[in-house]
Amino acid sequence: MKLSIGSESFGTRIATTILTATVLLNFATALAQAPVYDKEVLELLLESRNQKPANQATAQEIEAAIDELANLYAVTDHPRAIELAQAPNIKAQLELQKRAVVFNAFATDYFANNQATEQEIFNAYEEQVAIAPPQEFKARHILVETRIAAIGLIEELKGGADFVALAKEKSTGPSGPSGGDLGWFTAQAMVKPFADALAVTEDGAFTVAPVQTQFGWHVILREDSRDNAPPPLDSVRDVLKQRVEQKTFQDFIANLRAKATE
Repeated sequence: MKLSIGSESFGTRIATTILTATVLLNFATALAQAPVYDKEVLELLLESRNQKPANQATAQEIEAAIDELANLYAVTDHPRAIELAQAPNIKAQLELQKRAVVFNAFATDYFANNQATEQEIFNAYEEQVAIAPPQEFKARHILVETRIAAIGLIEELKGGADFVALAKEKSTGPSGPSGGDLGWFTAQAMVKPFADALAVTEDGAFTVAPVQTQFGWHVILREDSRDNAPPPLDSVRDVLKQRVEQKTFQDFIANLRAKATE
C-alpha cells in the first residue's frame, strides 16, 4: 500500500515536470518561429495580457500575442502611420510615454538601492511621536441651528435632563440617533472652536456656553480622556520606511533640478 501511494506521488511529480517542460518548449518554439519581433517585446505583451511570467504562457496565448504584434507592426510600419508619427502631438505623446517608462524604471532601481536604514526609520518614528497629540477624548454633542436653542439645552441639562436623551430628541447632527456619541478622537480631528471648548471642559462635564462652528451650535459633553499612547514601532515600520524612502527620492529629484538650473 505504501509503495502504491509513493508511486502515485512520484508519478504526479513526473507529470508536473513534463508539463512544465512542455510549456517551456512551446514558448521557445513559438519564439523561434515568430516573425522578427524582439523577444523582450513579445514577453512584455504576454506578461501584460496574461498577468503571469511569459514562459508560463500556453500555445494559444502565445499565438494570440504574436497575432496582436503582427497587427501592430503591420499598421505602424505603413507609410501613412510613419508620416503620422511625425505629427507634433504624436511625437509629444511618444516622448512623454518614453520618459514616463524610463522614470519608473529609474525610480524602481533607486528605491531598490537606497532603502531606509533602521536608524532613519527610528528617527522618523521619534519625529511622529513628538508631534502626536498627547490626549484623546471621548465626547458627545448636541447640534442645533441657533444659539438660543443651544442655551435652552444647557438650561435643561443644568436642571438634570439626560444628555443622551436630549441628543436623540434635539440634535440635528448625524450622531443624534446614537445620543450624540462621537467616540474617541484627538483634538486635531475636530474643528478648532470645538477642540478649544473640549480642552477647557473637565471629564464628565458639559459646556456651559454654546460652541459655534461652521456646522451650527454645539453643546458638548466631555465623557472621558486618556493619554494618547503612540503605536509600537513595528506596527508602523513599513509606512515609515516608505515615507523615508519617498522623502529621500524627492530630495534627490530636487537636487537634480537645482543642478540643472545652475
